[in-house]
Amino acid sequence: MTSAAIYGCSGLKLTAEERAFFAEARPWGFILFRRNVESPAQVKALVEDLRDSIGRADAPVLIDQEGGRVQRLGPPHWPKYPPGSAYLKAVNDPVAARELVRLGARLIAHDLRELGITVDCVPVLDVPVPGAHDIIGDRAYAQDPATVTQLGRAAAEGLLAGGVLPIIKHIPGHGRAFADSHHALPVVETDLATLDGWDFAPFKALSDMPMAMTAHVVFTAVDAKRPATTSKKGIRLMREHLGFSGLIMSDDLSMKALSGALTQRAEQSLKAGCDVILHCNGDLGEMRQAAEGTCKLKGQARRRAEAALKRIVHTPEPLDVAEARARLEAALSGRFDAAKGPDVGEVQA
Repeated sequence: MTSAAIYGCSGLKLTAEERAFFAEARPWGFILFRRNVESPAQVKALVEDLRDSIGRADAPVLIDQEGGRVQRLGPPHWPKYPPGSAYLKAVNDPVAARELVRLGARLIAHDLRELGITVDCVPVLDVPVPGAHDIIGDRAYAQDPATVTQLGRAAAEGLLAGGVLPIIKHIPGHGRAFADSHHALPVVETDLATLDGWDFAPFKALSDMPMAMTAHVVFTAVDAKRPATTSKKGIRLMREHLGFSGLIMSDDLSMKALSGALTQRAEQSLKAGCDVILHCNGDLGEMRQAAEGTCKLKGQARRRAEAALKRIVHTPEPLDVAEARARLEAALSGRFDAAKGPDVGEVQA
């Protein structure tokens, strides 16, 4: 039976040890990073091998392909895409930006679908506040919740039209965090009314999306002791107050915002109400620990997982790729440099 987990792998090909582990652990899906990417043929073969290792042709394969600092596929085989903020800056008009964001996401979906990748960890719905850590920064579509909502939905719709599932992140909001959750646990002490009107607003507006990824952030107004990922109160807020009925996955359990052994982190996330856990760095020893704390994908969680996969359209919206790329590049010409900044969330050698 499938387990409630999504795992990464260490390199360009599966090792014999990884293949054996996946065959036994039977995760729901997989996630790719730059360390797994060399060429289109290689990525396509790796995606097929991952699915073959668990005997499920429909197993979701995820990637972080936002653009800007967070782009796992890049030159020379794939084009650069802009960070989320570049679209609005290029045209200075939310309506025009919405069309560009959708176009960019539709092109990304085309790139991913050709490789067999079926899920993109986009859109970022976090709304930065002045002084917040720049871990979100230019990844945010705008600086206010209304515009983030509009452009985030455009990105989600572009992906869906291209046969790729979006993941709204980082629910219920990472834009107010004054620390990078890859390295430390952010604590937000803002009152609930302020959070509701700002941070939570885009997530409520996109509560119809198939999947969401949690924020490793403590919101003291919700739960003063635990980050949203491992908080029953936090997950309840996502379900009941934000109205999100899709699949909820944890952010990467190997991030330093969380404490305790990987087994404990997995147990706590699932007991809090996450449907699946996510472990990204490809460390087989860590994955084995996480697997010990992971349950079978069953009940409501399984139904939500199945419902998410049913949202994949098998005949994508028609797209003239060359024309679309030319149109996007003309609109954004000279407005961004995707090579700047760190590859957020990547595990460095």
